[in-house]
Amino acid sequence: MMASGLRWLWLTAVVIAVDLATKYAVLDAFALYERKVLTGFFSFTYVRNYGAAFSFLSDAGGWQRWFFTALAVGVSLGLLWWMRRLPAGDKLQAGGSALIIGGALGNLYDRMVHGYVVDFLDFHLGHWSWPAFNVADSAICVGAALLVLASFRKEDKAR
Repeated sequence: MMASGLRWLWLTAVVIAVDLATKYAVLDAFALYERKVLTGFFSFTYVRNYGAAFSFLSDAGGWQRWFFTALAVGVSLGLLWWMRRLPAGDKLQAGGSALIIGGALGNLYDRMVHGYVVDFLDFHLGHWSWPAFNVADSAICVGAALLVLASFRKEDKAR
C-alpha cells in the first residue's frame, strides 16, 4: 500500500507548536496594543482579532466566532480527507494542505480559548500599515499558494 499525504501531518504539528509558542510569548511580554519597533518597516504589535483575515467581520457582534470555528473545522476535515488520498510524494498538495490545517487549528485554538485570535506581526511603511497577522495566518497563505502552484503544475503535466 502506498503512503498517503497524511505523512505530512508532522508539518501541521510544527505550525501549531510554533504558532502557539509565539502567541503565548506575545501574551506574556506585551500589553494590548503595545508595539516594539524592530526595523523601519516591521514591528511586533499585540492586537486582538475577533474576525478573520485582516479583521474581516471583527465587529459583527459575536456570531462570527462560531462561523469561523465551523469553517476551520470543516476545511480541516475536508483537507484531511483529501490528504488521505494524495500520494505522500505530492509535496506541494500534501505540504500545502498540512500548512493550511496547522494554521486553521492554531487560530481555532485562540478562538476557543481566548475568544479572539492573537495577532502581532506588523509590517508598515510610513503611514501605511498591513493588518497585523500571526504564524498561523502565514501558514494558511503559504499553504494556499502551494495549492495554487500545484494546480498549475498539474495543468502543465496534462498537456
